[in-house]
Amino acid sequence: MTDTQTVEQQPVLMNGLNMDQLIDTLNAIKAQPSLANFEFRARNRWVGGGENISTIRDFYGAGAEDKSRDEPFEFTNGEPPVLLGNNEGANPVEFLLHALAGCVTTTTVLHAAARGIKIQELSTELTGSMDVQGLLDLDDSVPVGYREIRIRMHIEADCSDQELDELLDFTTRHSPVCNTVCRPVPVILERV
Repeated sequence: MTDTQTVEQQPVLMNGLNMDQLIDTLNAIKAQPSLANFEFRARNRWVGGGENISTIRDFYGAGAEDKSRDEPFEFTNGEPPVLLGNNEGANPVEFLLHALAGCVTTTTVLHAAARGIKIQELSTELTGSMDVQGLLDLDDSVPVGYREIRIRMHIEADCSDQELDELLDFTTRHSPVCNTVCRPVPVILERV
């Protein structure tokens, strides 16, 4: 190889994440904390009965409107027949489990990579317990929504059990969806 030839350097990956990009992102946010402010958006249109469609495309983050998505993501919300629907799609409380599973998984992978922990396998199973008497306004003493959500995670990684327990404890405290579910978050419904 001559001095004028260069070798294209492959990115260093850990758990499928580009570690150079991770470090650059962390450094950029440390230098300019306002880059950490994000605004995510969803739009929803009722179709009929329990069916409605959510569309997700644009968001604000890293100091600008994001233009990376050419097409929106569409999610059909429905209900099973026992809840007066036709199984048009998963229902919103099932989507909440999906969002929680995805966020806990992503947070685990991200922080494992930051700690130098290589994950070989990761899967979760979520169960949410709910009494629909609260939703149906049949009993004021019954809370509306989930009473409990249980996450069962199977994870194999190249670290000790103690390191894994510390990672998962950290994950539950730093997963945005987990924290949104676990702490009171104001939701303001406005008619426009």
